[in-house]
Amino acid sequence: MENIPEKGVSLQKDMKTYAIIPYTAGGIIKPDELRKIADITEKYHVKILKMTSSQRMAMIGIQPEDIDNIWNDLGMKPGGFTGNRVRPSKLCPGSLYCKKGVQNTIKMGKKIDNKYCGYPTPKKLKIGVSGCVNSCAESAIKDIGLIGTPKGWKLLVGGNAGIKPKIGKLLAKNLSDNEVLDLIDKIIHYYKVNSGEKRLSVFITKIGFDNFINNILNNHSSS
Repeated sequence: MENIPEKGVSLQKDMKTYAIIPYTAGGIIKPDELRKIADITEKYHVKILKMTSSQRMAMIGIQPEDIDNIWNDLGMKPGGFTGNRVRPSKLCPGSLYCKKGVQNTIKMGKKIDNKYCGYPTPKKLKIGVSGCVNSCAESAIKDIGLIGTPKGWKLLVGGNAGIKPKIGKLLAKNLSDNEVLDLIDKIIHYYKVNSGEKRLSVFITKIGFDNFINNILNNHSSS
């Protein structure tokens, strides 16, 4: 057994044990879910719990024979190690909890995840949702990034971190929630149909941002 996206597992450095990441929307977790994770960690002697930079909790050091039982006991879907798919959105607290937030990131993030999280894509696709221009969800270095403003959402595309970091470019601004979802749908569909096996930022660089934005806004299905 190696990294298996369908099981949401990743082989660890010791080449013997595995890690899983249960899905938690925007890093928000209920007390009973925390207790469940803690109890299961002790029950199966999981070596370490690690809060990831993507606002999820990794359970690291799992014996291969325990993987299925842990997932069954958790009753949660995978939130990491899922392969080439839309990953769970990264959110800041937004206008519900942060004094600087001007848009509701939690509401928007859940809408995005409910519709797109786990959707197959040519390469992994990350989304960041920030409630103000401080961009605490690192929206500019996500494949799709949202930044809240008093007039609506800015939508950036083509960002990534990694070995060759790249800042996303502004595709549209002053968007409503519904307009954001509509654009994300167009971006993901166009990307899936046309990019081959390239990360979104590489694909945009290849065809040119002006060509990309024109095809997205004019509903062209192929480049």
